[in-house]
Amino acid sequence: MPLFFVGAAAAMPQTPQFSERLERLSFDALPGWAADNHQAALSSLQRICSKPELLKNTSADLVWKTDEFKAHCPEIEAALKTTKAARTFLETHFAPYRVVRKGFVTGYFEPELRASRQKTAGFQTPLHRKPSGLEAVSAENRPHDWPSSLSHGRLHNGVLTEMPDRGAIMDGALDREALELVWLESPIDAFFVHVQGSARLRLDDGSVMRVGYAGKTGHPYTGVARLLVKRGEGTPEDFTMSGLRTWLEVNPDRRDALLKENRSYIFFREVTGAAPEQGPVGSAGIALSAGRSLAVDPSHIPFGALVFVSADFKDPETPARSFARLMVADDSGSAIKGPVRGDIFAGSGQVAGDVAGDIRHEAEFVLLLPNTLTD
Repeated sequence: MPLFFVGAAAAMPQTPQFSERLERLSFDALPGWAADNHQAALSSLQRICSKPELLKNTSADLVWKTDEFKAHCPEIEAALKTTKAARTFLETHFAPYRVVRKGFVTGYFEPELRASRQKTAGFQTPLHRKPSGLEAVSAENRPHDWPSSLSHGRLHNGVLTEMPDRGAIMDGALDREALELVWLESPIDAFFVHVQGSARLRLDDGSVMRVGYAGKTGHPYTGVARLLVKRGEGTPEDFTMSGLRTWLEVNPDRRDALLKENRSYIFFREVTGAAPEQGPVGSAGIALSAGRSLAVDPSHIPFGALVFVSADFKDPETPARSFARLMVADDSGSAIKGPVRGDIFAGSGQVAGDVAGDIRHEAEFVLLLPNTLTD
């Protein structure tokens, strides 16, 4: 599908991945641009200099290619010295294009929880390692009768089979395989780690462990908060992240049945080598940047793309103004689907969780496209 645009002086190449209409703006006409922290935004982009190969597999025409990005890294480092230089770099090398259709953003964070490497009376709910044979389903390995809704399966004796879903796993379907990576205090904690995709765990022996996404069963993701709204349990505003947690806590007799309706189940790995001050590693393979990392649907917006996001909620760092920040697409998620859907990484810990839990807003997306594409 072609990339549509209005108001641009020159034609732009077609892009099969992004089908929304775009409107060319000037930076001066971009609301919130002047007040943004351009050094912080450029510093977030600089993270790709440590792993430019993340751009090599994208066929999209919305980002610099690997070699082009590497060539700009010395200039990025020099531009980080002052706010003015950072802004000049961005305005020199990119052009803003507003996505005509309204988008929608939510927030996510890295929980910090108590945990144990062994099952004890206080730690009864496991996070599981990835089972052997788990594979993403592709055109090359898809059986002819494979359900279109299943994105992953398990290869056994050369045959791809369906994984047990969340309900079956909660009922013990994987218990014999000893896949337990770590144990948490409650199934509610485990569920929210599944939703977030990572966590920082303070173990009962005094050490700290970080876990990250390793795979999934492949069943479709179902938002349980949305189910509660449909059933008249409350409004969308009632079921922010904190509101959903409260419902689960005060309805223990209904909790498990609701959680099982989200058939998608996530597997984890222990993440080592990351500095404590860094964020968790996202789908693009680089540490996430609090307030600057945006989870997207990479089938529409490729990793490495610059997206200026503005929405009607208070900026956590500057509450006097609404959120309007330049972000880097560097993560993805099961619930993040479509060309104008984003998930804002708020950081680690409970304060970040409180921020993330309140983000459910319409948003405007402005793509910053390389001038080499648009000139």
